[in-house]
Amino acid sequence: MNTVMPYTRKTLLLLLFLCSTYSLFANTKRIDSLSIQDQSISNINLIDSLKKELGNIKDDSLKASLYSKIAAEYLKYDSTASKKERRIYQNEAISNTLSAIHHYSKYDDSVGLRNSFDVLAKVYHVQHKYIQAKWFIIQSNSISRVMNDNPNIIASLLEMASIKADIKDYKLAARDLNEALAISSKNHMPKLEADVQLHYALFYNVTRNTEKAAAAMKRYTAINDSIRRDNEARTLAKLKITDSLQQVKKKVYMSSSDGKSFSTRMVLLSTL
Repeated sequence: MNTVMPYTRKTLLLLLFLCSTYSLFANTKRIDSLSIQDQSISNINLIDSLKKELGNIKDDSLKASLYSKIAAEYLKYDSTASKKERRIYQNEAISNTLSAIHHYSKYDDSVGLRNSFDVLAKVYHVQHKYIQAKWFIIQSNSISRVMNDNPNIIASLLEMASIKADIKDYKLAARDLNEALAISSKNHMPKLEADVQLHYALFYNVTRNTEKAAAAMKRYTAINDSIRRDNEARTLAKLKITDSLQQVKKKVYMSSSDGKSFSTRMVLLSTL
């Protein structure tokens, strides 16, 4: 009996632990499921509200932005659990974005058109409809080039590279990445340059070039570290300037206090 009881106690404790762990896991999963449902309901309610607003609008020029907002809500399809629901939401996003494009084109809204093309490229890419995705991201890229908008030129090049890599057009994908890197480097855009390096790492992983993938990740980390250090240095410099200014104000206040009224001292301080 003496040798059996400790083993039994341990077994019971283990069972209790496993039960409590399972219960915690089940409750967490249930909470996550409820959170997803709540988010989905919230999205649907907002979509209904936007559709009502759209129906009440008389000014045709305002409809494009509402269609885009509705599409943006449908783009939150990742919050729905069902694959069927996700596909329905994706198609609704496409439909509303096409309606937005119709209105943006009537008023020559280049930014609205470009953003809409980005949305369509993203959704078609997710649906593995690569011909459509490629066509729309090329339109986005063309508009960005006309506007000389380097950040969005880079963003569209990265999306193009991703699409081309998925269809195994590795040579053209590498060309897009090289151009994105050249633009970001030439225009001193470290954050975007880091994004390009991350895409290089993903590309080299797909092409099974682990050595180049590791090198790209190393450059990505180094650029982000440099950005962080620069931000910290700027923040510290601002704090030092603020502290110095406060010290100067204090000295001026103290030196000017003799024989001067309160209002005169405040005028002196406000000039600093």
